[in-house]
Amino acid sequence: MKRDSRLSIVLHGLLHMEAHGKPMTSAELAVCMDTNPVVVRRTMAGLRDRGLVHSEKGHGGGWTIARPLGEISLLDIHESLGEPDVIGFSNKEESPGCLIEQAVNRELDATREEMRAAFAARMRAITLADIWESVRDRFVAHHNYRKDHHHDA
Repeated sequence: MKRDSRLSIVLHGLLHMEAHGKPMTSAELAVCMDTNPVVVRRTMAGLRDRGLVHSEKGHGGGWTIARPLGEISLLDIHESLGEPDVIGFSNKEESPGCLIEQAVNRELDATREEMRAAFAARMRAITLADIWESVRDRFVAHHNYRKDHHHDA
């Protein structure tokens, strides 16, 4: 079963935008996100529609984060992606008259709802600022080291 990795990819791109400190083009983001610019534009459009990112056309333009990182929760981003299902199982519904199938499906439905509620609560509690703070110093040190020690061969 193929898993939906859009949330992870978008978070990666947004934090590279923060690190970059200036607008990033779809082509630049595509390199960071290991995808192509068309996918970046399509994905970022959902974030733009939710007021999470902004885009400027023309020279010096690109994508920027529209709000402070502390005001953007992972749930906001997940919702901007169309709320892809994070629960990897579904009900068997081939014998709706079967009492056992009904009981199993009832329990699985309840479990899925509990899992979705727990997922939403946790995702609402984590912001982009939380993730950025956890990596910022190491990221900056790593990139400064690479810049200081890069030699053209």
